[in-house]
Amino acid sequence: MSEDAENGPSILDAHQELVSRIEQGAWRMRALAAVTVAVAALLSVAYVLQLALPLTGTSSETVSLTDPTLVAAELLVLSLTLLWLYVGISDLRFTSRLRGEIALARAKERGLQDRMS
Repeated sequence: MSEDAENGPSILDAHQELVSRIEQGAWRMRALAAVTVAVAALLSVAYVLQLALPLTGTSSETVSLTDPTLVAAELLVLSLTLLWLYVGISDLRFTSRLRGEIALARAKERGLQDRMS
């Protein structure tokens, strides 16, 4: 029992440091995911507008907006952008769940500290 009493505070300190690092990483990941969602949404809107441009009657002398190769390339880039948007949203959801789990771990940690005092 005395060995547990001696190791208890060091285990709590190590746990506290680990949780702090996870919180810092989660904050960075959440910020990066938010930027990713914003950029991907902007790109998605830009590509959809580019695809819809020929429908408004707009065309150019140097580039045919109805060229199948151009449309296929735009659809490919749009699909990659939408995939990027999906990854960003998934990361945001993950970090939100992680934040909740960290809060739960903090509450349990406070309960352990109260019982040890």
